[in-house]
Amino acid sequence: MRARVWAPSAERVDLVVGSSRTSLSAEDGWWSDDRDLPHGTDYAFSVDGSDPRPDPRSAWQPSGVHGPSRVFDASAFRWSDDGWAGVDARGHVTYELHVGTFTAEGTLTSAVDHLDELVSLGVDLVELLPVAPFSGVHGWGYDGVGTFAVHEPYGGPAALQAFVDAAHARGLGVCLDVVHNHMGPSGNYLGEFGPYFTDAHQTPWGSAINLDGPGSDEVRRWVCDSALRWFRDFHVDALRLDAVHALIDFSDRHLLSQLADEVAALSADLGRPLSLIAESDLNDPVSVTPTAEGGWGMTAQWDDDVHHAIHALVTGERHGYYGDFGTPEVLHKVMTSVFLHDGGLSTFRGRDWGRPVPPGTDGHRFVVAASTHDQVGNRALGDRPSARLDPGRLAVEAALVLLSPFSPMLFMGEEWGTRTPWQFFTDHPEPELAAAVRDGRRREFGGHGWDVLYGGDIEVPDPQAPSPFRGSILTRDELDDPAHPEHRRLLDWYRTLISVRRTVPDIAAGDLAATDLVWGGATEGGPQDVPWDGWMVLHRGSARVVINLSGEEVAIPVHTDGPVDVVAAWDPATVEPTPGGALVLACPRSVVVLA
Repeated sequence: MRARVWAPSAERVDLVVGSSRTSLSAEDGWWSDDRDLPHGTDYAFSVDGSDPRPDPRSAWQPSGVHGPSRVFDASAFRWSDDGWAGVDARGHVTYELHVGTFTAEGTLTSAVDHLDELVSLGVDLVELLPVAPFSGVHGWGYDGVGTFAVHEPYGGPAALQAFVDAAHARGLGVCLDVVHNHMGPSGNYLGEFGPYFTDAHQTPWGSAINLDGPGSDEVRRWVCDSALRWFRDFHVDALRLDAVHALIDFSDRHLLSQLADEVAALSADLGRPLSLIAESDLNDPVSVTPTAEGGWGMTAQWDDDVHHAIHALVTGERHGYYGDFGTPEVLHKVMTSVFLHDGGLSTFRGRDWGRPVPPGTDGHRFVVAASTHDQVGNRALGDRPSARLDPGRLAVEAALVLLSPFSPMLFMGEEWGTRTPWQFFTDHPEPELAAAVRDGRRREFGGHGWDVLYGGDIEVPDPQAPSPFRGSILTRDELDDPAHPEHRRLLDWYRTLISVRRTVPDIAAGDLAATDLVWGGATEGGPQDVPWDGWMVLHRGSARVVINLSGEEVAIPVHTDGPVDVVAAWDPATVEPTPGGALVLACPRSVVVLA
């Protein structure tokens, strides 16, 4: 590798290898020399006499975020996936996992041992929470500082290549969750090299990444090169881009549009699909609008409104940002129109929010879930829906997500209703930073109504304590516990639903126009001023997803254009031979799929 670093305002840059320093030559803000650094060489850069700092494009940080970089030859790995055709994120089932808590060992190598379980489940794409290096050993990964590297406790860059190769051998694609909207507070030395940040824009994490100010061309190149490298050198199939609403860019061409076009060009060169999935809080279809039409060109985007609509309806929670959700009318709107807030009032935000999705938009461009790392981990106690819902209600949530017109995503352990929480945890070795994170976490929950949900004052767990991390490691022993057969039963249900999604064309489709929702009665204050009866029927073309949440036996009218078969049932059900059809669901928590 040739030593090269961007430091446009520096008067001197030295390459530091061991105890030796070599002065680099400058050209157009880049400092370099002709020396070749072989694989495994530790090196760092000193700017104007500063302490040695890691390379902003470091591929390997074996000694942590403060230590020297190490040269990594990505071409040395012997891939076995020459026949891999790739997988497009749209319409496929994604499985989100956190490397550090997916197994007791918390490594990419140990995660490989469980990939066959995901194949059996029917997963298409495995999404890894951020793997970039961060301070300490344990953490979510969203405070990483090396956008080109892999956290050493997870196994480092070679382990990621081996994981991707193993996944492809099993027919699984791999998505990386990447964070370019901010850097973590510890080990972030970018500002010493150049104008990577700007005070012209602010984000929840402080000064924004410089995407439209002086020097921004190289900063944008730094972001795009990082993304392209994961596709090219690590063979990943998709990137999930964290909080793109914090990528503030008022230039003529938005960074995401630039990135989308560059990824499309690489996809053509590689001959396989490459996906970009945006997490956006804007409720704006600009994210998935093609770049040729002035959009950002993302393959898909997360849609939290669908999560909120399902979660609030099934759980009854109405605190915080769930306040506008929880009725069949809301579920109908998001199932057919994608967003609840598409220009109207968001009471949680206190303002009008969002824009409508144009008719004809493919529903597969929106990723939906009943659980995610955010929606579980950002609860005060990190409790999952399985901590509060009976198996029948969990079965309903699964059906509404997996049989929706969107691209479904599962969060690790959800498929068997694990009781393992997933809490917020950090491992900052700096006492001041640890105290700031601890205090900030407690303040964060002030406006979310957790005291109402949990029945009074609660003690938010200390993220720096050992227990939140250790208690978040998946417990697979639940599946073999004879006292709790519901775990194995729920796992079988998830497998069944994913199979239905694959084999029933109308359910596999992303056609929003062929989607509808009908329900019994009306919500309080509705046209009839009577409560919802607790049942509903999701129409997916000619298929029907019939749901009973009433708490008692109920006969549900099912209108179809012809005969249908029961292709999946959470509990036994019979179809009465009456004109138009009626389905009697004897179990108080039931789902029946007709196709």
